[in-house]
Amino acid sequence: MMRTWWWIAVSILMCLCLAACGTRQTPLERVSDLRQRGDDEAVIALCTDIIAAHPDSVEAYLRRGSAYCYTAGSNSAADRALADFEKAIELAPAHPRGYIGRARIYELRHFFEWEIKWQTNAQNRRDMSAQENAKLVEDLLTVSDKAVEDYDRAIELCTKALQIDLQDAEAYNNRGLAYDAKADYDRAIQDYNKAVQINPEFADAYNNRGNAYSYTGTGEYDRAIADYNQALHINPEFAIAYNNRGNAYDDKGEYDRAIQDYNKAVQINPEFASAYFNRGVAYAHKGQYDRAITDCTKALEINPQDAAPYYNRGNAYYKKGEYDRAIADYNQAVQINPEFASAYYDRGSAYLHNGDYDRAIQDYNKAVQINPEFASAYLNRGVAHYLAEQWAQARSDWEKAVELDPNGPTGQKARDNLGVLTQMGH
Repeated sequence: MMRTWWWIAVSILMCLCLAACGTRQTPLERVSDLRQRGDDEAVIALCTDIIAAHPDSVEAYLRRGSAYCYTAGSNSAADRALADFEKAIELAPAHPRGYIGRARIYELRHFFEWEIKWQTNAQNRRDMSAQENAKLVEDLLTVSDKAVEDYDRAIELCTKALQIDLQDAEAYNNRGLAYDAKADYDRAIQDYNKAVQINPEFADAYNNRGNAYSYTGTGEYDRAIADYNQALHINPEFAIAYNNRGNAYDDKGEYDRAIQDYNKAVQINPEFASAYFNRGVAYAHKGQYDRAITDCTKALEINPQDAAPYYNRGNAYYKKGEYDRAIADYNQAVQINPEFASAYYDRGSAYLHNGDYDRAIQDYNKAVQINPEFASAYLNRGVAHYLAEQWAQARSDWEKAVELDPNGPTGQKARDNLGVLTQMGH
């Protein structure tokens, strides 16, 4: 099952008007509150109004671009985000966050497909071979040259800002984001450390450091949770921190605590699509597929152009044995994202259960075309060929699965199947 994590980028607020006496918020301060609540549609609407009144507001373009990025379940949202980040770079070429945002868009499609592979395999993560895990991590670390160039530019600009002012907490936070994106988590954490040392009330930096601990690959979820706790102590209405802490609890297998955090996130922001989506993942981990379906449906009501909830809802229907409904959802997922290898794979498995071997084979073909090292797709395509009495094709696919996963469970299943085929004289 996929999940969604949230980082928070900040920079010095470029206020559109002089702050009056009292506590009245500027428009951009209101944007900051909406962002922490995870209300991206409201962020987009307010930033659009700000830009209409102030076409040179770099901060409005940056924040609207980030909001589009977080809702980028479709190419059109990613394109709008890219346009905003490029406009911000045009207006302020020395501002690091424009480069960070643009780089994230460059790698977005690659990252989404990587996360799909990772979370799909994570359904049986403990059974994955070391080779499969290593390949997935390697894929994550592969960032496009354009993205690397922009992250390096952002790091350079933040470093220059710190040479001028070593007490610039926001520069440390932003440089941490760039290191984070390059999977240089140790340096990212060092920068977040400096940010919160300078500003102990910097809730966003605690949230970001928590994400870095979660993504180190060393299972530092307790440290991540401690950081989310601190962010929530500073801002009890920080819906994104509740969402991210829920993810950490889910990774620890503490599904009830994860669900409690997602509950709190959607209580703060009833339109927080990702929190519904992630709660659905936790329910699925508990085997509560009807509740998972309800949450995925709610996420789709909020953002109907996101392929992931269709995919996860399809998986829940699949687990319930409702293969036609699963196929309908996988159809929607691949319509939104034609490169969604795992959705083709699982749709193929649903066709296989329905006895439609030709369609199953077609979907497995597509899955391995997108991801030629998808060992499970070769395994299942071999099963479809076997059931269709296409012995040579079945043998070829199972041999390929063994080649790709020689020491893992997928390879072992393929090896067992080859033994059966040999006994049958094929």
